[in-house]
Amino acid sequence: MGVRLILAVIFTPLFLAGTALLGFWLTQTGPGDVPDTESLRSLTAICAGLSLFALTDLVILLRRRRRRRPSPYL
Repeated sequence: MGVRLILAVIFTPLFLAGTALLGFWLTQTGPGDVPDTESLRSLTAICAGLSLFALTDLVILLRRRRRRRPSPYL
């Protein structure tokens, strides 16, 4: 396994979990809480973007890997 594939496998679920946790935290904040709603919304959006990037990279890497291997039935 390549380093890029290892990183994609590690960080895809990590960023997805971070997005879910930050999203939950965002729903639990009220007026006057620290960090404020805008900060949490920004962090959630950044984490969601990183999740999408890592997931896309993982899909591309797995597709390329599958194409590179010869079929055992040929």
